[in-house]
Amino acid sequence: RTLADAQALKTLIASAHNVVVIGGGFIGLECAAVAATLGHRTTLLEAADRLMARVVSPMLSAHYLDLHRHHDVDIHLGAAVTAIAGEDGRAAGVRCQDGALIPADLVIVGIGIVPNDDLAKAAALACDRGIVVDEMLRTTDPDIYAIGDCAAFPHPMARALVRLESVQNAIDQGKAVAEAICGEPKPYTAVPWFWSDQYDVKLQIAGICQDYDDTVTLGGAAADRFSVLYFRQGVWIAVDSVNKAGDHMAARKLFGAGT
Repeated sequence: RTLADAQALKTLIASAHNVVVIGGGFIGLECAAVAATLGHRTTLLEAADRLMARVVSPMLSAHYLDLHRHHDVDIHLGAAVTAIAGEDGRAAGVRCQDGALIPADLVIVGIGIVPNDDLAKAAALACDRGIVVDEMLRTTDPDIYAIGDCAAFPHPMARALVRLESVQNAIDQGKAVAEAICGEPKPYTAVPWFWSDQYDVKLQIAGICQDYDDTVTLGGAAADRFSVLYFRQGVWIAVDSVNKAGDHMAARKLFGAGT
């Protein structure tokens, strides 16, 4: 969550023997990759039936499952955690719903966030799984804006209000609100893009793949260089690129041009 957390984790992970990561999204997988690369016995527990289920296709999930298992990460899918066992104030293991106790002297929890809308609710602003804003990023009080991970906003590439938890979105929305305050408001339509580095594999995402009904794969998954294009009713809506930066940049340009 913070730089201090990262610095503390760097110290703790250096002396860990059994690392258990709870959560198979970007954060969990990136932490598992670091722990495995450092030579620690690493276990990852994911409650869903596949990795990164909210953001990538089943093909990408399977590819990353193979990638992590190739690096000796012990991945358990459909694993519901019930408790973290401890001894003398330190983690000793993670207990799962099936009764299994997995040894751990370091537990990393990466299971997502809940948007902090307490202040917005206290100010009687509309909230719906985030602080609701319009296409100009204004809340229901036009003198108050909300941006970043907490803001639920309409986007031309999404079918409903969307929250984007990414550095790019927070920065771009900040610029858009600054322009609006300076008297130059315009709808926020920046193309969403994301990335994740795991081992020597870079995943780059452009667009929003909500409710896709077809995919097309470019390149070879076996060589760790491919892209998955997502379509909805024949319209291209997103692309996941693995070690294919050219595909990613081309997609962002095409989406940005309204193609």
